[in-house]
Amino acid sequence: MNAQLLFGSAETGTKANLSKKNLLKILILEELYRSGCKSIPELSKSIRMSTPTITRAIDELMADQLILEEGIGSSSGGRRPNLYGINPVSRYVMGIDVNRFYVRIGLFDFHNQPAAKIKVLNEGLETQENILSFLQKSVIDYLQESGIDDNKLIGIGIAMPGLIDIHTGITYSYLHEEKPATIMFENMLNHPVFVEHDTRAMALGEQAFGLAKGKSNVLCLNIGSGIGLGMILNGKLYVGNSGFSGEFGHIQVDPEGELCYCGKIGCLETLASGTTMIKKARRELEAGATSLLHTLADNNPENINSDLILEAAHRGDQFAIGLLASIGEQLGKGIAVLIHIFNPELIIVGGELTRAENYLIDPIQQNLNKYTISKIRRDAQIVTSELGNNAGLMGTVALVMNKVFNQE
Repeated sequence: MNAQLLFGSAETGTKANLSKKNLLKILILEELYRSGCKSIPELSKSIRMSTPTITRAIDELMADQLILEEGIGSSSGGRRPNLYGINPVSRYVMGIDVNRFYVRIGLFDFHNQPAAKIKVLNEGLETQENILSFLQKSVIDYLQESGIDDNKLIGIGIAMPGLIDIHTGITYSYLHEEKPATIMFENMLNHPVFVEHDTRAMALGEQAFGLAKGKSNVLCLNIGSGIGLGMILNGKLYVGNSGFSGEFGHIQVDPEGELCYCGKIGCLETLASGTTMIKKARRELEAGATSLLHTLADNNPENINSDLILEAAHRGDQFAIGLLASIGEQLGKGIAVLIHIFNPELIIVGGELTRAENYLIDPIQQNLNKYTISKIRRDAQIVTSELGNNAGLMGTVALVMNKVFNQE
């Protein structure tokens, strides 16, 4: 728990060693943040502190402009009490979703609402030689464009792919430095930074703001340039021993298949990722396949990307629909294994291909019916993410706020 992030004091630590005053104020803020507006009697009951003590803390939070009066509550017999809620413009969280080929940056207020337009940068880990300097400049520019006082920035959450060791904080796949990623980013951005694997960030976003809210056993599939798996098991985000769980895309499914970028042969990603779909589209279009994609790509196969394939599919292009169906068939085979192992209640398909919806979900369903024991299959509902491409960004917001309120 970090009082400094909220109050600007130097005090940090756990609930046990924070001062009683700051601990109480953080407990009130957490209650209002997670549960919405409440009266002093309601706060007194939920936090188990006396009404006068809660009232004094409320007065200080009002003076700091962290909370606001939000109207009048219902009466339980006496005078109707005032309601208090979080002041949405008192604090902000920045989220950064770093992909292999792009970066998405968002700024969110204390109500988890966008405080500036989400910015998409067409550079990523595999296309930008100096990704750290690129991110530094992009964050500074974005803050200036937003007009937000950066003193109100609680922290920055960063989601990125690859292997990130939860014990050392070192990312082994991309940054290639024997230094914790959080330290590198904090030195560069001058704000508290929290780093999480991109698919686990997606799962956090779904758990806090999406379809996984209130669910206990959920699998979140991140289908984009690669394939990732975030697991919520018994209500908790599962990370594995070192934080390397969820590399679902690197399970071998074809021993005679193509070489994956990870160095192994026949990984699921070589058959069912967005990158594979784009390569297949370019190859078959160059070989003479008939498709609306020729027109959408200005007759240049190199212009083909996931967005164009999705657009063509939604316009009824059978070639594009077939590409998505092929991805869905391979995913269905892989997901069948997951269902047998984890027996989830919900599977959320998210990432870049979320907009494919039934073009992806229907072939997944068909293959699950083919490869899964029917009784286990009936337990698992499969849906596309309602958060879409923003699931990872929203997950970074949840990541930061969980750190602030010491929920991790």
